Amino acid sequence: MDTNERVIRALYQAAEVQDVNAFVSLFADSGYFYDVSAGRKYHGNEIGRTVEIYATAFPDMHRELYHFYVSGDVVVVELSLNGTHKGPLALPVGTIPPTGKEIHVPCCDVFHLKDGKVQSFHCYTAATILLGQLGILTKLDV
Repeated sequence: MDTNERVIRALYQAAEVQDVNAFVSLFADSGYFYDVSAGRKYHGNEIGRTVEIYATAFPDMHRELYHFYVSGDVVVVELSLNGTHKGPLALPVGTIPPTGKEIHVPCCDVFHLKDGKVQSFHCYTAATILLGQLGILTKLDV
């Protein structure tokens, strides 16, 4: 297994067990997490907020890792985010109260690494599917 793939698998494991410090420690000092669907970048210790946000909203969150694609210092992962919405989901546009509904949301993550540390993590979550599974999106009139 490639060293960069090992780093990313360790990052997912830290998120899985909700170990914010371990998650943040895998980023370079100048590294960042970009939640593309939310339009928000996190830097420094704030990077750990992403783990906290999802752990609060989905205490049973599980990331099902499907495929890893490694090319040098770039790692791309296809996965799904799975869990039950039991807590408030804080988004930049507001907070979604618990719905009790399960999610199984497709996601694609793109990582750039240097010297075994994450320089950038761009998370492309299928937000419309997430919101639909939570019952937030209803019939839209266009």
